[in-house]
Amino acid sequence: QVQLVDSGGGLVQAGGSLTISCAASGRTFSSYSMAWFRQAPGKERELVAVVSYGGDRTYYADSVKGRFTISRDNAKNTVYLQMNSLKPGDTAVYYCAASTGWPKVAAVQYIYWGQGTQVTVSS
Repeated sequence: QVQLVDSGGGLVQAGGSLTISCAASGRTFSSYSMAWFRQAPGKERELVAVVSYGGDRTYYADSVKGRFTISRDNAKNTVYLQMNSLKPGDTAVYYCAASTGWPKVAAVQYIYWGQGTQVTVSS
C-alpha cells in the first residue's frame, strides 16, 4: 500500500515557474513508476510525465516537453514536477500516481493516486 500526498500548487503568472511535490508513504516507493497527471475543468485527465523506478527513464506529453521536468528522490520517497515557462493552458489540478511496470501512459493503469494540487496560471 502506498499513500500519496501532493503539495506545492499555487497561482503563478504566465512565463513563471513552479515545482510541485508528491510525498509517498510506504517502504516500496522505489518499486513503482511515478507519474503526474492533470485535469482541467470539463476535460479528461491527461498524462503529463512519467519517471521510472530508478529515475533513469522519463516520458513527457508533447504539450509539456522541454518545459516540465519530472524527477524523484527515492531516499525521500518524493517525486517532483518542475514546471517552467508556464502557460494559462497549464491550469489544472495536478495529481501524482503510482504504477507497476514501465511505461504506463493510461490513467487506468495507475494504482495509487494523490489528492491533487491546484496550479493556476494567470495571463
